[in-house]
Amino acid sequence: MSDLRQLLHRTADHVAAYREAAAEAPVATDVDLARLRADLGGPLETAGRPAAEVVERLVAAAAPGLVTTTGPRYFGFVTGGALDAATCADMLAAGWDQAAFNAVLSPAAAVAEEVAGGWLKELLGLPATASFGFVTGGQAANTVGLAAARHAVLARAGWDVEKGGLGGAPALRVVAGEERHATIDRSLRLLGIGTDALRLAAAGSNGGIEVGALREVLAEDPDRPTIVCLQAGNVNTGACDSLGAACGVARRHGGPTWVHVDGAFGLWAAANPASRAQVAGIELADSWATDGHKWLNVPYDSGYVFCAEPEAHAAAMSLTAAYLVGQGDGTVRAPSAYVTESSRRARGFATWAALQELGRDGVAALVERCCRLARRFAAALGDVEGVTIANEVVLNQVLVDFGGAARTDRVIAAVQAGGTCWMGGTTWRGRRLMRISVSNWSTCEADVDRSVAAIRQALGAA
Repeated sequence: MSDLRQLLHRTADHVAAYREAAAEAPVATDVDLARLRADLGGPLETAGRPAAEVVERLVAAAAPGLVTTTGPRYFGFVTGGALDAATCADMLAAGWDQAAFNAVLSPAAAVAEEVAGGWLKELLGLPATASFGFVTGGQAANTVGLAAARHAVLARAGWDVEKGGLGGAPALRVVAGEERHATIDRSLRLLGIGTDALRLAAAGSNGGIEVGALREVLAEDPDRPTIVCLQAGNVNTGACDSLGAACGVARRHGGPTWVHVDGAFGLWAAANPASRAQVAGIELADSWATDGHKWLNVPYDSGYVFCAEPEAHAAAMSLTAAYLVGQGDGTVRAPSAYVTESSRRARGFATWAALQELGRDGVAALVERCCRLARRFAAALGDVEGVTIANEVVLNQVLVDFGGAARTDRVIAAVQAGGTCWMGGTTWRGRRLMRISVSNWSTCEADVDRSVAAIRQALGAA
């Protein structure tokens, strides 16, 4: 056996051992940061080390600082645990080391994205003619979608933003719900639009945008080029905006208008017949953003952006150079023409593998099971004296109030320290709450029940 083959086998053994232990391992433990820095750090040595020694040293040094986010009882951020096939496909992608810039560099990487992108559009109920890009996550997807929006609304107003920039351009307005995700604001900063362009519409009781408030905000300046940002999956409550009604209101706006949907996790509700009504009208928008490493359970980093106007998408993102002319016959899409990166790894293989492993029914069942388990959390904790469920549980998010900010924070800290499960805290509408996000393919009823027992124990000590 060659040295490389032996090393890869050994590395795979480490990965398998970690994954096999995830179901019972403490989700997180107190980390000695000084020890972690010492074991991973020190001066860079003059001479190198053998590859096998490097791998073993990394495993030993990093292990105490790993959080078992891939396990079934991590309910902190909206984080899925990578499916087996997707994990292996990502390992293959690293081994193959393909650059997914265009089909000349890797026909396999380009076609895998082409195929998986078509499957995603079918699952999510998006137009078959929409363009798509495989990006790093929801932040990048929002940025690309809003770049396409910037191009389109300014072009309709007679301005070429790619040539002229924003100096002298018609003033843009961005209308969003007051409970939008923070990545929308960052995208506006990155794109030079700026957060001063934001006009906010009020949110309803569960965090979704009020359609009447949206109508009023749009009417304040009816001729201005406008980007409307809607949401599928409020980061706290899981609520989805009334997409069909909101898109209808935006379409009746007088000036150039584009509707973008930030659906980092909520967009996946469309893949499940039981939850599809939450995103009714989704197909009426102009662009959509979602994550793969959330509810599809593929490895980090993986996200997707879709645009109903491929020309606007490509105009905002594509590039040309003399050394690229004449390479390829144009029969395979160039993946980099729809994203911000040129040097990009072949992340499409993991998505392809996840969709193959699950199939259409498996994706629906995964979404439905997580929603059912979130309701199980809410029912069990809501029966505890002094505990209040603060949101209407419509998808996979549960907000829990343990009787005030101080007590809630004590419960959260005790649960995290206990290691049985991991939930984070959030502040929503002035209340300090525990946020439970159920997104992992391997989570089952027993994991919820063990976690509820750990929370009750922490509550008793708080």
